[in-house]
Amino acid sequence: MKRRPIARTTKHIYNPQRMEFTAKQIAEFIGGKVEGDENATVNTFAKIEEGKPGAIAFLSNPKYTHYIYDTKASIVLVNDDVELEHPVTATLIRVKNAYECVAKLLQMYAATLPKKTGIDPLAFVSKSAEIGADVYIAPFAYIGDGVKIGDGTKIFPHVCIYDGCRIGRNVTIHAGAVIGADGFGFAPNQEGYDKIPQLGIVIIEDNVEIGANTCVDRSTMGQTVIHKGVKLDNLIQVAHNCEIGENTVMSAQVGMAGSTKIGSWCMVGGQAGFSGHIHVADRTNVGAQCGVINSTKGNGETLIGSPAMDPKVFFKAKALYRRLPDMYRELADLRRELEELKKQK
Repeated sequence: MKRRPIARTTKHIYNPQRMEFTAKQIAEFIGGKVEGDENATVNTFAKIEEGKPGAIAFLSNPKYTHYIYDTKASIVLVNDDVELEHPVTATLIRVKNAYECVAKLLQMYAATLPKKTGIDPLAFVSKSAEIGADVYIAPFAYIGDGVKIGDGTKIFPHVCIYDGCRIGRNVTIHAGAVIGADGFGFAPNQEGYDKIPQLGIVIIEDNVEIGANTCVDRSTMGQTVIHKGVKLDNLIQVAHNCEIGENTVMSAQVGMAGSTKIGSWCMVGGQAGFSGHIHVADRTNVGAQCGVINSTKGNGETLIGSPAMDPKVFFKAKALYRRLPDMYRELADLRRELEELKKQK
């Protein structure tokens, strides 16, 4: 990647264009079938319970079906198999998967909005940093010495990227995230703790998105690596020497201890925790608040609970847990009866 001169300007002010689409145009784009007025137009999105004229909403969760009868949205995306009990005023577009289709429409709409590029004058970028083409660096971001940032990457306000870290192409790092702070390494001695120097870096590959206030620590030696396509939510902690495989997704407040290796295409629920020096296999599903303390068995495994276990075992244990007070009383009664029998001998 060639180094380019740093331009201290930011192009484009956020000003969404008001664009209108008809039900017919939308149906053609997503492969749906119109029920109602194919000329109905929309220019914005809304949740079905907050629908208003000129908005498109969607229905994919059966819990929200009752809203479709009263919604003011002009168009509603619904699944092919939805059966309605009453007439609706909105124009419907039936599709195989309404949730996936609304994601496509949002992506299409986002592509029409002006894109910010350039480096804001209030950002700090080291003279030794290498910045790719069409990069956006927001006010108060910090880019340290020797950092490399690939084409099309977006760095939002108050992001800190420490010295030597490497960021790929089309990466998005949201406000307050810290990339490359020291890993938590201390050696105990008789007087307290000696700090272990953290001499490695962080590597973030292409097409990664990192949420607000998430921290990815630099390695003690070598690299902490976030592979391509990974999506991290807000407030996640990735410790030193960790590695996250391609296209893995994590919800908020996940915590990874040092040297944890997570495979590709894993899904991790909020507040899950991983102890250090373990390996999580590809395509593992980890439930919310799950505590993973051992390496996993193989691809496709689902884990819940703390410590992590198979869902069938977890729910059996949970059922027994609810009965513990009754079982304790029964055991106490049995002990008393046994003591009385002993006295009778």
